[in-house]
Amino acid sequence: MDTRRAWVVWIAGLAAYVVAITQRTSFGVAGVAAIDRFDATASALSAFAVIQLVVYASLQIPVGVLADRFGSRVMIAGGAVLMAVGQLQLAAATTIPAGVFGRVLVGAGDAMTFICVLRLVPLWFPPTQVPLLSQLTGIVGMGGQLLSSIPFAALLGRVGWSAAFVSLAATGVLAAVLAVALVRSEPPGSASHGRTPTVRQTGRMVADAFAEPGTRLGLWSHFTVQFPGQVFVLAWGYPFLVSGQGIAPELVAVLMTVFVVAGAVGGPFLGRLVALRPRLRSRLVLGIAVGILAAWAAVLLYPGRAPFWLLAVLVVALAAGGPGSMIGFDFAREYNPPQRLGTANGIVNIGGFTAALVSMYLIGLILDVLRATGFSGGNLYALDAFRIALAVQGVLIVAGVLALLGVRRILRRRPGTP
Repeated sequence: MDTRRAWVVWIAGLAAYVVAITQRTSFGVAGVAAIDRFDATASALSAFAVIQLVVYASLQIPVGVLADRFGSRVMIAGGAVLMAVGQLQLAAATTIPAGVFGRVLVGAGDAMTFICVLRLVPLWFPPTQVPLLSQLTGIVGMGGQLLSSIPFAALLGRVGWSAAFVSLAATGVLAAVLAVALVRSEPPGSASHGRTPTVRQTGRMVADAFAEPGTRLGLWSHFTVQFPGQVFVLAWGYPFLVSGQGIAPELVAVLMTVFVVAGAVGGPFLGRLVALRPRLRSRLVLGIAVGILAAWAAVLLYPGRAPFWLLAVLVVALAAGGPGSMIGFDFAREYNPPQRLGTANGIVNIGGFTAALVSMYLIGLILDVLRATGFSGGNLYALDAFRIALAVQGVLIVAGVLALLGVRRILRRRPGTP
């Protein structure tokens, strides 16, 4: 552990994750070109993002099971190939169904990457380094968003739709080659090295992983603090700031940059703190949840439009949810044996994305109902309508906190558990 080979394995896996994030976020910067390409409305194009996220979330547990059965190397390489095929499909697509099918393949390949890369860390590095390296995996991987928003956007404008997405497919092939050549699922001589569980053993691993209170503690930690930032960045943050709060698009870009920087700065700090003081983990998650609730309450209850500084505080609180959600994987690592770690990570990872999907849908539904009833005066994005719709996140956060406290109470009944 912690040898040169371990670092090579992790960096190769990390490169595949960067590529996966690039593939995941590439369609977001192609929105204007996609309207012309598919001759579709903006609402029809929103199906691309929603369906991709549904595919990603629904595959987390199956991918975790397969990772434990076949190893991270096979899954990472397979995911990269799937994403490459999906981008080739999108490059050739001229209709919405054909384009959506391409994004389904990209979502499936993306789903096979993160938890499999994360699975490598505790198998190749000592426990004291795992929290920090897990945080760095998430932070560095998000660099893929910069690759899609800057180089890919420029390439799309210069060479056109098909050539740009073929180029993305080529990065998927490169990631697959690196995974096959350099990634190894676990060190030689480890307890599970060379052992492939049977189908019956695989089913048992899923049941055991979910029955483990430590896994469920990770699930509810991820559920509680990860989704508010995802909802804000991927769906409702921009219309809330521009239409609801009257913020200029240039200043919205500043706030989104603050979101990225705050997450990048907070991640290593939180990872180091968790490594030094593991007993604080659940308290840190609860503290972040309370901070997010307090920040949203201050913004939504502020008379009139909130000042820019208060919106910046909200963005920083939301950004803390990303590093905070990574603590959930640390619970999974501690309370599960290595041979079912992928399964446990998949169970944890489904939490935040499920909450994000539910929250995105409910916010949109409430906004539609308020407009239909005349509450917002026919304005879908009226500030008063946003106050009510966005408050639904508080219900999910409170539900997550209560579930987390309940599982933690069960876990602490074990002899010797702090």
